[in-house]
Amino acid sequence: QVQLVESGGGLVQAGGSLRLSCAASGRTFSSYTMGWFRQAPGKEREFVAAVRWNDGNTYYADSVKGRFTISRDNAKNTVYLQMNSLKPEDTAVYYCASKCGISWSLADYAYWGQGTQVTVSS
Repeated sequence: QVQLVESGGGLVQAGGSLRLSCAASGRTFSSYTMGWFRQAPGKEREFVAAVRWNDGNTYYADSVKGRFTISRDNAKNTVYLQMNSLKPEDTAVYYCASKCGISWSLADYAYWGQGTQVTVSS
């Protein structure tokens, strides 16, 4: 059973930075893709970024490209989301997710964490 535990959320002023972590356990993730999604109040969940566990290749939503960086630490089985130049519109609950396979498709994310709140004040 895959378990994903997020941490690192909080309150930050616009222009500031936060780093989210997602600790993964339960299986070998070498053939998995890990993603970050977010959901703001009253809005649908949206994709933020993804990384392939085997080669570290990354994929970003246009809204965060150049500001956010996703990475993974194989030794720690942990995925990170470094968020810089934060904006009030980045305020949301951020979720870590994983799926078997290396496609960038947003479908088939089978495992989800509990989420961590990020609030950006203006």
